[in-house]
Amino acid sequence: MKNKVLIKLVFPELDDEFDVFIPVNEIVWKIKKLLLKSISDLTNVPINLKLDYILMNKKNGKIYGNNEVIINTDIRNATELVMFSNKNI
Repeated sequence: MKNKVLIKLVFPELDDEFDVFIPVNEIVWKIKKLLLKSISDLTNVPINLKLDYILMNKKNGKIYGNNEVIINTDIRNATELVMFSNKNI
């Protein structure tokens, strides 16, 4: 594994998917923040960054904790992740 992995991010709130490189040495909460800002910029849709978003593995349903480092998780190239706000639960 290099320093980045290519993931498919599913964002049901906008019914959209994105292919994104994420750094493996970052913490999940920072990645979520960067992903939300990127989605907002790409779609020109304002996203409420004050909501708590959940990052979940689409294949096995694992929810990643905010303080986990990406390299210490099962996130690898071609992993499909779903991000949704916990207000939808």
